[in-house]
Formats: sequence, C-alpha cells, structure tokens
Amino acid sequence: MGHKIIMIDNMDIKVQNSSEYSSNEAILSSGDGYTIFRFGGYNVRFKAPYSLERYLTVKEWDNGYIVVMAKYKHRDDPEEEYIDLDPILEGLYIDKAEFLRPIKKVSVHYA
Repeated sequence: MGHKIIMIDNMDIKVQNSSEYSSNEAILSSGDGYTIFRFGGYNVRFKAPYSLERYLTVKEWDNGYIVVMAKYKHRDDPEEEYIDLDPILEGLYIDKAEFLRPIKKVSVHYA
C-alpha cells in the first residue's frame, strides 16, 4: 500500500503507520536539505537552512514552537535555532490544535 504525499511550496507530508515512539513524543531530524518532523504517523518535511548539518538537542517545546541546538557547516560551535510549525501546518491544511495537542515532548533522532 502506498503512502499519501502532499507537496506545497517546499513542504510535504507523508502519512504512514508508525509506532516507533510513544504516543506523545514527536521526532525531529533532517536530511537532503529538509527538516523532518514526525508524529502520529505523519512525516512533515520542510526546507531546512542551507548550511544545516544536523539538529543536536531540543531545548524547548511550546505547542508548535521548537528551540533546538543545531550544527551548521559555517560554524564550529552549535547554535540555537528556532522552528515555528504554525505556518507549516497551516500551509499543509493540518488542524494545528488537533495535531499538536497530544505532543508533550520532541526529541532529535537520526536513523
């Protein structure tokens, strides 16, 4: 069975079955020039900063707003990065309140 993928202006969402993590934990990662936010069977991908190497740790989660430490190609030291999921979810026609409500924790994970 295939996955449904919706692409809108460098953002996409893929719905898949996933029970890898707890029901209230979202996963943040990056790859191929995109930031990837996974939760509840959804993979939401959007364009990452051009020089991002990887996300390191999540410092704060506030109902769609993420403060994360990130490593960039042009800097030796990690720096704080801010991700606001509101406009991304809105652009993908995802109900923000319903999607974000169960998320209590966001972790960085790379396969």
